[in-house]
Amino acid sequence: MTHFAVIAPPLPSHYRVLQALAVELVERGHRVTFIHQVEAGNWLTDARIGFCAVGAKSHPTGSLSKTLQRAARPGGPWGLHRLIVNMSRDTEMLCQDVPGKLRELQVDALLCDQMEAAGGLIGEAVGLPYISIACALPVNREPGIPLPVMPMDFETGERAEKIYAGSTQVYDWMMTPHRRTIARLAEHFGLSPREGLHECLSPYAQISQTITGFDFPRKALPPHFHAVGPLRHPSHVEPELDLPVDDKRPLVFASLGTLLGQRFGLFRRIVHACRDRNVQLLLAHCGGLDARQADRLRQEGATWVTDFAPQRAALARADAVISHGGLNTVLDALAARTPVLALPLAFDHPGAAARVVHAGVGLRASPRFASYRQISAKLNRLLEEPGFRTRLEPLGAEVEAAGGTPMAADIIERVAGIDRSKQEHAPWAASTI
Repeated sequence: MTHFAVIAPPLPSHYRVLQALAVELVERGHRVTFIHQVEAGNWLTDARIGFCAVGAKSHPTGSLSKTLQRAARPGGPWGLHRLIVNMSRDTEMLCQDVPGKLRELQVDALLCDQMEAAGGLIGEAVGLPYISIACALPVNREPGIPLPVMPMDFETGERAEKIYAGSTQVYDWMMTPHRRTIARLAEHFGLSPREGLHECLSPYAQISQTITGFDFPRKALPPHFHAVGPLRHPSHVEPELDLPVDDKRPLVFASLGTLLGQRFGLFRRIVHACRDRNVQLLLAHCGGLDARQADRLRQEGATWVTDFAPQRAALARADAVISHGGLNTVLDALAARTPVLALPLAFDHPGAAARVVHAGVGLRASPRFASYRQISAKLNRLLEEPGFRTRLEPLGAEVEAAGGTPMAADIIERVAGIDRSKQEHAPWAASTI
């Protein structure tokens, strides 16, 4: 039995993906423990998975909910700056508290979300094998590819490369607090100089939820990078879509994800767009709306409004999906061969939306400026033009063939097995920050 520790940002969508992978490893006879501030443990729903709380002083109970509220509505440049500072504090806390916990827990290997630099820093510092996992779009950089947070379409040529390089410089400037934290922690641990997430990735294995056909054309990924497709647990049986759907009218599924479902105004435009097209709408706000707002949306034309819906079942039945462009939803849509209208809101959503358009499997619109009539017109194209579903078919087949969670677990086990003889003599970092 190998004991894996999971180090990831405290985001529900990331924990859900990594829990699916953890369950697969547990069912293979391994032990898995997530490590973060105490509130993050609430997202783990399988009792077989362990959780170790750290950061009691710097990240007390109640602090995570405030951070997630800021993430849902950062409120402009200063709000975004606060989020970056919070991200820096998370990384520092983990680098301070986790190494000692790894010794106590007798951890053998680390599963490190790409979006948390602490995983790679700690793994290298304490001498444990660590695997980088991209729950969101991969942060791996290369010339000619825009960063995942950027809304640029893919183009070739000198002009495009200059635009991508300029946008990367702007991003790095905005991330200065986090870059400085990474640089200081790397120096503290005696590691080579670095300051970006892309410089904290595993030399053993990197696993991504993406598939090659969906990403922009890559030329410089390392040989140990594996695009395995969506990380979902194969044995998990999702509930059926138990709704009286009228087979004679199109069904549209709409969701803005687990963090961003408070956008009542955007949901209203979606409802009006679907009413304009006379389609059935299943709207899942993921707990972001109150009962009064949900009732208002029903009154204005939504067929069904709920907090959560069985997403894969809904996508399998839907004729189109209107989404924030979160990677989990987009990948599930590819698997279901369901065209996507992306309304990118934050994080890597702009990059996912750009890839939706590039792959020809959907369209995008501005969540802020698109009127309900503009959303309606794009929705009509998704429902009427057969080309979207035609292009979805090979990508859906690629998702099915990519290997998913079992393939990811195979890769992880190979890394753990290769380094198992070294784990008993890991050079643990003796000092703290």
